[in-house]
Amino acid sequence: MLNRIQAWRERGWSEIDAAAYAHAWQRFGGSVATHPLVIEQLADMAQIPVRYLGWQQNGEVKAAIPTWGRHVALSKDVLKRHGKKGLFDLGNAEIILPAASDAQAPLRHAVRYLSALSQGRFSGLKPQAEELAMARQPEDLSKKFRYNQRRELRLLEEAGGVVRPISDFSSAEIATMYCDLFLRRWEFPATGAERMAEVVERLRSLLIGLVVFLNDAPIAIQLVYRVEALEWVSVEYVNGGVDPQTRDFSPGSVLSFLNTQSAWEDARAHGKPLRFSFGRADREYKDRWCDRVTVFQV
Repeated sequence: MLNRIQAWRERGWSEIDAAAYAHAWQRFGGSVATHPLVIEQLADMAQIPVRYLGWQQNGEVKAAIPTWGRHVALSKDVLKRHGKKGLFDLGNAEIILPAASDAQAPLRHAVRYLSALSQGRFSGLKPQAEELAMARQPEDLSKKFRYNQRRELRLLEEAGGVVRPISDFSSAEIATMYCDLFLRRWEFPATGAERMAEVVERLRSLLIGLVVFLNDAPIAIQLVYRVEALEWVSVEYVNGGVDPQTRDFSPGSVLSFLNTQSAWEDARAHGKPLRFSFGRADREYKDRWCDRVTVFQV
């Protein structure tokens, strides 16, 4: 029975290897959560093997998906079922699966937060009730808003605040700063805190952004991952931590300003549009930075 269900779900698809999936991602594009390195490293950490599938037309792969059973790989539901809930945190990441723009590949594996870019690439998509928050272009933020961000940065620097690249620190240092500041900000532990240093180390080459310090102590940090596809740059802001005792300086807002501005400059230097996801549009502060966009599910 189980094999019949799998055969129904995979009809028209054929198994491919990790290299073929990586090639499809490089050719057709994707997002942070579907990047070959992210899939490989986090699936290895979870010890749940990935089955890669390709949709072929005229002997050529036109779409590819990484799967865990009936779900797209890295699914929170599958982690939970394996007793590994909260093993790692990618937030509610934007999902872009590699496919030719007109592939119309039938997608029957469960997945949420599928980008609107998936329309035409896949069939079987349903609009999702929740929306994603995608960072606005700098010029789409009001002049007053941008002025206030620069003013907050100036006040922080005048008080002795310093901004340092996250790449200056070891994976263990990043994990310690993040977990500590997250706990202070939210008063509960960060998802995946126990193995955060390992996750950071595994995805180290994709980590971007800055850390804000005051009096030699970290006061704001964000986990932001960046991947570059052929036609766009995908950035995922997973989560962040802030010292609430420094709220007067708005260090979290300053950091969002610096990280988004830097990402826009980088993408434009590469001549590509930027897809900077803040995850699910579920908090008021995201509306100040982002536009709400429709996403899809299967």
